[in-house]
Amino acid sequence: MALYSEKVMDHFQHPRNVGVIENADGVGEVGNAKCGDIMKIYLKIENDIIEDVKFETFGCGSAIASSSMATEMIKGKSIHEAMALTNKAVAEALDGLPAHKLHCSVLAEEAIKNALKDYYDRRGLPYDEKDFPEFDHEE
Repeated sequence: MALYSEKVMDHFQHPRNVGVIENADGVGEVGNAKCGDIMKIYLKIENDIIEDVKFETFGCGSAIASSSMATEMIKGKSIHEAMALTNKAVAEALDGLPAHKLHCSVLAEEAIKNALKDYYDRRGLPYDEKDFPEFDHEE
């Protein structure tokens, strides 16, 4: 059995939505000191819909694939749908990740949530603090 699914390999070799959005409405960056992966997500939001999303990821193939898949999953969706995206959904959409690489899907979820929090903060919009927990990757 292969370590990585065909979907993981496809998103690693042909990542979608790579790049930067100038004047993004929200930007989220997360990193894991233990593995060295860093993800940055950029959002362009119109009328509560994610019109465009881009990412920059420094990391392993699973981190790149997770970023690519997560951006595909929220593009064109509402802010509320994007908030509901879970690392489990990202991993499932990739047809699974090896156990020691599941943290990559967690980083993708957190980067999106951080970008959405940044969007709310920039506009002074109210939000529930429990929707945006502080993430700790210093383990």
